[in-house]
Amino acid sequence: MNSVAQFFADIVAGTLDIYVITFTLVTVMVILLFMSFPMVVPLAVAALIGLVHFSATDPQVIIQQMVTGISPNALIAVPMFILAADIMTRGHTAHNLLGLVQSFVGHMRGGLPITTCISCTLFGSVSGSTQATVVSVGKIMRPKLLQAGYKDSFVMALIINASDIAFLIPPSIGLILYGTLANTSVGELFVAGIGPGLLLALMFSVYCYFYSIKHSDDIALVEKTDWAERLRALKKSILPLGFPVLIVGGIYSGIMTPTEAAAFAVLYAVLVECVIYRQLKIKDLMDSALSTGLITAVVFILVGIGQSFSWYISFEQIPQELLAPLSLENASPEFVLFVIALAFFVGCMFVDSLVVLLILTPIFVPIVASVGLDPVLVGVMVTLQMAIGSATPPFGCDIFTAIAIFNRPYMDVIRGTLPFILILFAMTAILIFFPGVALSLRDLAFN
Repeated sequence: MNSVAQFFADIVAGTLDIYVITFTLVTVMVILLFMSFPMVVPLAVAALIGLVHFSATDPQVIIQQMVTGISPNALIAVPMFILAADIMTRGHTAHNLLGLVQSFVGHMRGGLPITTCISCTLFGSVSGSTQATVVSVGKIMRPKLLQAGYKDSFVMALIINASDIAFLIPPSIGLILYGTLANTSVGELFVAGIGPGLLLALMFSVYCYFYSIKHSDDIALVEKTDWAERLRALKKSILPLGFPVLIVGGIYSGIMTPTEAAAFAVLYAVLVECVIYRQLKIKDLMDSALSTGLITAVVFILVGIGQSFSWYISFEQIPQELLAPLSLENASPEFVLFVIALAFFVGCMFVDSLVVLLILTPIFVPIVASVGLDPVLVGVMVTLQMAIGSATPPFGCDIFTAIAIFNRPYMDVIRGTLPFILILFAMTAILIFFPGVALSLRDLAFN
């Protein structure tokens, strides 16, 4: 008891500088968040206070670090993948992919929810965004699932959590940003995310199958589609299916870098939706460009401010001091991976996953190197936790996206999420103890 009292006395007295700095930064950020400032303001103000008050450093360093944060060439891929996804979301890509999957598995027990899982996986390979997947797949599949007799709590939870797969399947914005922050190959991250993404889709599908058996009295089966209709659906989906094949195949074969693949994705999306399908006009492309510009501005401002904040806490060696009691440098790789997963999961439950990525990645990168963990494996793990956080109460962004598009109360949206979150936890454990799930395909492609 005396040691605890002495600890806080030292903080008040200023003799434990690192704790004083940490307490001040956290307090400033929490107060500003409760005052409803956007996240960039708490990050910028905290970094500015730290530099001026504690370090007596020229505040121009913040501007320098912001520029440094948005300078890596790999970030050029972000707006282009966002633009390609926006174009395809406005067009017929989602409808065609859903039609193809449903024609093959829709008649099976649990066929419609399995269709939703597979469609989220396929659309994730087009959009790279969980929120875009919630909107595109959810708007189409929710009425069909409700009509078949599935409970709305199950339906909304399924759509929210199956959309998480979009974070793992390339092109993933999360993987691109992690690769930039951790100086890790984006191409390797893309390929490594495929295995866990497909396994997660399978695990969700198995749960949907058993859920449908348990509630078979309430759920109606969909009529089986004949082969002629399946071939028509396949014909309509050839071009959307070519998107992930060309992107991943181009990176896998070495023909394209991820940045070049992103540029090609925009060209491919325009050709498919504007020239071949003729669903979009010049005005639609202008709207897509404006939407992409707004989203990109938000992302890049966060990246720049996050780099400044991360530079400051690294400059003060705050992460090293706070994590020193855990002795992570001497811990097993599995334990370090568990700590990283826990830190990102808890952080993403309360703060936007991009912000958590920007703050925590520089903290753990030196530790990952010291214990010999593969940074690509860590990138997949981090991205998985970002996906879980986006669908986990209280502040998962996909939850609020579902509230907006389904017009349902918060508690209704989250009521059925627990089984899916447990599956996502199981996926986390699999990555910790069986890293080959992520690394085998990467090793095959790049070694």
